[in-house]
Amino acid sequence: MMLRRNLLLVGATAIALIGVGRLIMAPAAQAEQATVLPAPAVDQPAAQAGGLQTAVLAGGCFWGVQAVFQHTKGVTKAVSGYAGGSKESASYETVSSGRTGHAESVELTFDPNVISYGTILQIYFSVAHDPTELDRQGPDEGPQYRSQIFTTNDAQAKIATAYIAQLDRAGTFPHPIVTKVGALTAFYPAEGYHQDYATLHPNNLYIVYNDLPKIENLKRLFPDRYRPTPVLVTASNAN
Repeated sequence: MMLRRNLLLVGATAIALIGVGRLIMAPAAQAEQATVLPAPAVDQPAAQAGGLQTAVLAGGCFWGVQAVFQHTKGVTKAVSGYAGGSKESASYETVSSGRTGHAESVELTFDPNVISYGTILQIYFSVAHDPTELDRQGPDEGPQYRSQIFTTNDAQAKIATAYIAQLDRAGTFPHPIVTKVGALTAFYPAEGYHQDYATLHPNNLYIVYNDLPKIENLKRLFPDRYRPTPVLVTASNAN
């Protein structure tokens, strides 16, 4: 977590960078590696979808992952939090030590009649993070930033495992996928100040460099899945 703070501190000492944050978005977006990956060969048929479902994904800092899926049609709620460790250690400062077993994660509530679990994984691997980086994403290092899919049932485990194997067989990435797949034991929402962070702090340098390009890539690569107005945790809590 110190790396993220140091990045912001360095940025704060450079005059005019905050003011031109919007201007540097274009180079950042161009530098962000993103591509539309093939859809999963194994997915849940819409006829078997049923009502709202949940998915829990970890892919580096939860600010960016949350933001991507808040802009994704069919996702009715995206909450930043922690998964993989105990309730007692589910706090930002403790998780930041990298010794809790937790990963910064996002719990998605989605309508499978609008977006399938497989399509969520397609977006996750395409634009939300780099699944070939081990225990890190961008400037953030440590096991709390690992790439992991926390499955909530056997069907999700089957789809996720098959999709990773499919992408590896196709040689989609220049390096092997290191994303872990494991059953979810519990999800713990993060502190309130982490929710909707990318939307509430669009001029934060970390968001400008690391997360706004992900949203732009979602819009560019998945235009039929992109929702201009994000579904926010703060808005749902106000209702």
